[in-house]
Amino acid sequence: MSLLSKILTLFRGTAHEAGQAVVDKNALKILDQEIRDAGNDLVRSKEELTKVMAQRQLLATRSADRQAKKAEYEGYIAGALRQGNEQLAREVAERLSLVETDLGNDAQTLHQYDASIRALKHAITETERKLARVKQQVDTVKATEAVQRAQSAIASRHAGANGKVGTALDSLERIQAKQAERGARMIAAEQLDAETGDNDLNTKLANAGLMGSSHSVDNILERFRDKPASQLGHDGQVLTATLSPQDADKVPRQ
Repeated sequence: MSLLSKILTLFRGTAHEAGQAVVDKNALKILDQEIRDAGNDLVRSKEELTKVMAQRQLLATRSADRQAKKAEYEGYIAGALRQGNEQLAREVAERLSLVETDLGNDAQTLHQYDASIRALKHAITETERKLARVKQQVDTVKATEAVQRAQSAIASRHAGANGKVGTALDSLERIQAKQAERGARMIAAEQLDAETGDNDLNTKLANAGLMGSSHSVDNILERFRDKPASQLGHDGQVLTATLSPQDADKVPRQ
């Protein structure tokens, strides 16, 4: 096989696969159209049947007229023979021969019409039954297709949701890790500030007892020791003369 033939074969194979893929993808649409085509053919078949039945009826009517004409000619022949008019009887007999020939053809044609009508009726009935079954099956196929599409969509959304949840969990873990790192940095900064600032030094001085409170008992006594004796009473209290009259009345008497 030449290279050109192989290339042509490849093109035909590719075209067949592409065409088959298109057919498979649009199978339901094609099936619906085929059903519509079958329905249209069925309608045309019924129209043809009505035409055949109408033609058969017309022929039957003409045949009935010929039957009547035959009976009339037979009466004429019998009357002519009774009168001894052989010539007239022969002329009528010739006409009757033509009528009887037509009647024979009519009978054969009517038989053919009847056979065709029976066959067409049977074919139409069978086609209607098959078409009804196909339509029922198509409805089932469409329902199954709809259910499968819904299931596929749900499965796809579920898979997408799982992927989104996994991505969200990854983002959450990264945020939590950053928050933990930021909190650790803040604690480390506070510790570093405490170690290098005045707070740590004051804490160390207080712990060593070198930073006394100005409100301690010893400090209060030291303030009184620094005052002159004239400002102290005989019991160590401040003289009321240094107080206002209102405050002096509040000093308890000994």
